[in-house]
Amino acid sequence: MKPMLLAALLLTMPVAALAKDETPAADPARLKASVEKLVSFGTRHTLSSATDPKRGIGAARNWGAAEFARIAKACGGCLKVTRIADRFDGPRAPAGVTVENVLAIQPGSGDPAHVIIIAGHIDSRVSDVMNFTADAPGANDDASGTALVIEAARLLSKDKHRATIVYALLSGEEQGLWSGKLLARHAREQGWQVAAMLNNDIVGGTHGTDGTIVDNRVRVFSEGIRASEDLAAQLARRGIGGEDDGPSRALAKAAIRAGQHHPAIGLEVLAVRRPDRFRRGGDHLAALELGYPAIRFTVGIEDYDHQHQDLRSEDGRKYGDTVDEMDFPYLARVTALNVALAAELADAPPAPASVSIDGAVSSNTTIAWSPVKDAAAYRIYWRRADRNDWTDSQLVPADMAAAGRTLRGVIVDDYFFGVSAVSANGSESIVTFGGLPPAK
Repeated sequence: MKPMLLAALLLTMPVAALAKDETPAADPARLKASVEKLVSFGTRHTLSSATDPKRGIGAARNWGAAEFARIAKACGGCLKVTRIADRFDGPRAPAGVTVENVLAIQPGSGDPAHVIIIAGHIDSRVSDVMNFTADAPGANDDASGTALVIEAARLLSKDKHRATIVYALLSGEEQGLWSGKLLARHAREQGWQVAAMLNNDIVGGTHGTDGTIVDNRVRVFSEGIRASEDLAAQLARRGIGGEDDGPSRALAKAAIRAGQHHPAIGLEVLAVRRPDRFRRGGDHLAALELGYPAIRFTVGIEDYDHQHQDLRSEDGRKYGDTVDEMDFPYLARVTALNVALAAELADAPPAPASVSIDGAVSSNTTIAWSPVKDAAAYRIYWRRADRNDWTDSQLVPADMAAAGRTLRGVIVDDYFFGVSAVSANGSESIVTFGGLPPAK
């Protein structure tokens, strides 16, 4: 398609129409079978046996690798299955333990270093975090996330994507978030330009401890002030008003966008403006420390009787993280949301590295941005400075973007601005906030 014809086509399309119309369909029965298989290993505690063929973390990792290999065979070898490992020690493993992550890598057809990660942790625990012999089914925490990652690999591997997609089964979360540290470090060593890490941890339940049922919402956690920024960068962000618009917050907003573009999924994204649940953590935090955009998906409501608990009954009250407490149609919808978001980001160009704004003592604002390879267009966003979500946008074809764009009558003091990159098929990157220097 000629550039000007493409530009004319894009300019006639509203932003919602730019997303793919097809809604991914995850299989609740397949997800349930995966969770039941993981539970069958008895315990998946990080300190449990790495060599027993039937019980423990090693057997679970081997099963996950075999599932990835089976998917790879079905897609003609489109996945490369690999394992990364290192030894860690700390209060929850004083004698040290080898942490091993199982990865399936689907190389991109564009820039192979442009990477999207979908992750969940495979290890489990009971009330005593040091008890590695008791049965620890870990159905929702986090066989649900593991099953989601495997199902996402099955669905996304059916198509080619511009970016590389990494499907990650992580096995040291409960003992010290070591699996996330291992993955983030590996990403840096491999030179991956991680555009998004989607961490799925406790994503398969709809019952709260108090009996409340929440089956139409998923929480997505993201950082505001960036863990990777030094004081000077944080002060620059404060000065420009970008506390709510770092890359991870932009990724959370992209998750909202994916849910809105695929209403058949039936999930509201509750974008919680903190890195994780109150005084708690997950495997995405290490990615944030290295500057990678990362978010955590977690159920709309948690049931603490069925999380980190010994299997038991007390006073007629049941405890333990078991399969019967899960909601697999809900897990299928969270999986579908992950797949929709990952597919759009993997088919989109990277976000612009920087966006500049100018308009001091003027009635107009001029926006310019660094060019992005393979971008067919760019979408400028703006909103009044007392609002959190983008309210206005304008599409600019790539061949008309060199000089930037002037928004007349939009006063820079009263608005915030950002720019995303759009592919020829309409897939869109996260939004880069305007006015900050490029990240180092």
